[in-house]
Amino acid sequence: MRILDKYILKKFLSSFALILMLLLPIAIAIDVSEKIDKFLRHTNLSFNEILNDYYLNFIVIFGNTFMPLALFIAVIFFTSKISGNTEVIAIHSAKISFTRFLYPYFIGASIVAFIGLSMNHFIVPESNKTFGAFNNAYLKKKDYNADILNDVNLQLGPNDYIYVKTWAVQRKQGYKFAYEKFEGNKLKYKLLAESIRWNETDTTFKLTNYQKRIILNDRDSIASGVILDTILTFSPDDLVNVDDLAKEMNSIELYKFIKQSKARGISNLNTYLVEFHKRTSLPIASYILTFIAVALAAKKRRGGLGINLAIGITLMFVYVFLLKIAEVLGAGAETNAFVMVWLPNIFFGALAIYLYIRNAKN
Repeated sequence: MRILDKYILKKFLSSFALILMLLLPIAIAIDVSEKIDKFLRHTNLSFNEILNDYYLNFIVIFGNTFMPLALFIAVIFFTSKISGNTEVIAIHSAKISFTRFLYPYFIGASIVAFIGLSMNHFIVPESNKTFGAFNNAYLKKKDYNADILNDVNLQLGPNDYIYVKTWAVQRKQGYKFAYEKFEGNKLKYKLLAESIRWNETDTTFKLTNYQKRIILNDRDSIASGVILDTILTFSPDDLVNVDDLAKEMNSIELYKFIKQSKARGISNLNTYLVEFHKRTSLPIASYILTFIAVALAAKKRRGGLGINLAIGITLMFVYVFLLKIAEVLGAGAETNAFVMVWLPNIFFGALAIYLYIRNAKN
């Protein structure tokens, strides 16, 4: 590695760390001002709990969120400075091509991408668990109806369906339960129960006031009873299809969950697929954002650093806007989650290639 590469890489990483350290205290200060009254309401809540369970995880979660923005601003900032000092002109005068000039930026982007991949896939999900538990315990308003889910439907396999009229999440108990099994379009088996309750000790379900109906070719077989302990191919967690569940699983757990759910025939897993693919697409965007930032800032222009930052921040907001749209559309049942999540990277990747070709020619 040349002295020039070490110089640029040092500037790259130090500027990135500086911007990140400037953004996080601002976010923490804003959050403290909004939450201080809620902290003080709980006399049993200690300072160490607030620091360890809330703000340490806050730093991990929001630090990871701010990484693309910090990277983009940092690269524009220090590249504009060396361009303004005519250092880039001197580099080109030394017969160093634009492609070779990008080499230390590529190394810097690789370091940031590796950190982002590690955090997204393993570290942030663990932080989300503790952070979410703290939020639920101390910060969210107590809504006694939030624990109750109504009209829950779940497809267990290609031909198996369940329905629960109401489901109590904390008690893991439901009312007005129905299980149906089909062969093609024909109903072959139906199980009804007044209530259903999950038994943690032996992972079975306890049904009360049940009725079983088996539909044969020439007659129906009907049986009923007061209590039935049975095994069903789902768990209480499967009934709670929320974003938090996906965010709190590391990528190995999330992949296994998606694979298991697909095997059971659950049709719409796009909420989970969006979260899974996003954990890779965002760190990989480090390369795209870096190359765009270098291409914008490497040329000395009228307005200098200010105009470069204005263009850069505008592009960053466009990227975030596209990303949010892609996430919402990707969660829909009729869309391809993988394509939608990677669409902003494809669009900005094309922009990065265009800017690279334009700069490489000059």
